[in-house]
Amino acid sequence: MPEFTTRPTIMGTRGVVTSGHYLATAAGFRIMEQGGNAIDAAATMCFCLNLLEPQSNGIGGEVPTLIYSAKERRTFAVSGMGWSPKNFTIEWCRQNGVDLIPGDGYLPATVPSVVGAWAAAVSRFGTMSFSQILQPVIELAENGYPVYQRMHDRLEQFSERFRSLYPTTAAIYLPDGKVPEVGQIIRNPDFGKSMRIMCDAEDAAKSQGRVAGIEAARDAFYKGPIAKRIAEFIRENPVMDASGEAHAGLLSEEDMAEWEATIEQPVTYEYKGLDVYKCPSWTQGPVFLQQLAILKGFDLQDQGHNTTEYLHTVVESAKLAFADRDTYYGDPLFDETPLGMLLSEDYSVGRRELVGEKASMEFRPGDLGGGVPDYALASVADDNRRALGIGARDVQDLGFDHAHVGDTTHLDAVDSEGNMVAATPSGGWLGTSPIIEGLGFPLGTRGQMFYLNADRPNALAPHKRPRATLTPSLVMKDGEPYMVFGTPGGDAQDQWTLQFFLNYVEFGMELQEALDAPTVHSVHFPSSFYPREAFAGRVFAESRLDQEVFSNMEGRGHEMVKNSPWQHGKLMAIRFHKDTGLIEGAVSAKGNIGYALGW
Repeated sequence: MPEFTTRPTIMGTRGVVTSGHYLATAAGFRIMEQGGNAIDAAATMCFCLNLLEPQSNGIGGEVPTLIYSAKERRTFAVSGMGWSPKNFTIEWCRQNGVDLIPGDGYLPATVPSVVGAWAAAVSRFGTMSFSQILQPVIELAENGYPVYQRMHDRLEQFSERFRSLYPTTAAIYLPDGKVPEVGQIIRNPDFGKSMRIMCDAEDAAKSQGRVAGIEAARDAFYKGPIAKRIAEFIRENPVMDASGEAHAGLLSEEDMAEWEATIEQPVTYEYKGLDVYKCPSWTQGPVFLQQLAILKGFDLQDQGHNTTEYLHTVVESAKLAFADRDTYYGDPLFDETPLGMLLSEDYSVGRRELVGEKASMEFRPGDLGGGVPDYALASVADDNRRALGIGARDVQDLGFDHAHVGDTTHLDAVDSEGNMVAATPSGGWLGTSPIIEGLGFPLGTRGQMFYLNADRPNALAPHKRPRATLTPSLVMKDGEPYMVFGTPGGDAQDQWTLQFFLNYVEFGMELQEALDAPTVHSVHFPSSFYPREAFAGRVFAESRLDQEVFSNMEGRGHEMVKNSPWQHGKLMAIRFHKDTGLIEGAVSAKGNIGYALGW
């Protein structure tokens, strides 16, 4: 046992929950105390996080989710990822001179997927009604909650944008025209009204059964007054975006009415007796597995935790895996992503051999038999412009870093039956799109992750899911539930979570200790976010990393950049011990507001 960790590992037997905000964690545990299972608790926590962390996620965004069902003894991926509007096409971008899909405004909006994802999950795997699940967030929205430091800082950062471009956001989050102070109680009654619309619809249909009631609540969002108000507001209130022009929204009532969350087969890879599950290639999730497949051939324990040799190996492996992500991943309903080959041992051996003694400055996607595609070797912007046959627009600074490492949140839940949930809510945050007046939330901007070259995977197309960064993780061992984990952090998510996983599996760290250890991440590859830049060889490291290792990494050719000591992510995890019934949970102290709770 370590002498000190930032927080205790929470241990219980009835259930354990983790989330990005302590009030959401408390709400999830309250659901378990009322008899709900892990899926019910996870849904409640997500809706609470949508309200409590509005600078990081929202109900207008996304929530890729992994669920292990103890009853069905199977693991599932829930596609909490909305599709693009029917009328937003590559041809539309060509005709309107859009060379990069902006990271703000209405153009990158996809169908909000949070409500649909949890309706699907709770209907099949949960036990409660939507009204029970939504009750805590209704209370928080109507009665208010205290502003915390990170929320205050984000509201301060974007306050002028709210005042000048997003007055509907200012009306709620700048009460009396001022940024609320830390500890000030803030309310969002419009958000509460939106939740009550769904509860009322469920109540009217509850005589037909629990599932029918949930479907009615869902329909109130996607086929009723909420969808109608979204489409009306974005159509009638054009907003300036990073293209330099004001655009009305293209998302229609039909786009929302026709979308449904799907329950799918996840992608899995076996690593040292553990079966690791990730969402399919409509997320970056498989890149975690590709990194494991490359690292499997190295003796990481012999290299030693966070030594120069170890971190160099991890970073170089990440650069190779992410190059494949950017070249080959896309919505599998539209794009053929050859995950069987990308995760095969023969392919991984060849990738492993590319890890040399020095940092590579090249972008090196693998050759799957037909040569490396030309589009992969150009910048995203240059490839878009070549394919569209248009010139460059000025790039705007939206106030976010390369990888959006400060956005998104996460939650986990495990109950005594062994049900496990890992979900990563994101998008629909305050900084990039105005609140829909009367509803209390903005739309997301996930469509910025599409390419505008029709010949490559993850190219924009009607009713297609963008390849997102959001990437929960779930682990099984010998067919039994073992662990769930995740973090916010954009492109860095599957780098930080990989390091946590290796800390636990390879180096035998206790759960909280594994989350506390300093991490690094590469920005060598193109960002998933506007303006899609890459910085060859650059690695960010928390300043707690040993200075000698930092210098030695520079000696190997990495461009090392120090971040603050506790800056990277907000990792969290729950470990289930099937043999004893023990459930352990832990949340990194980074960001100050995430917490675990158990009984």
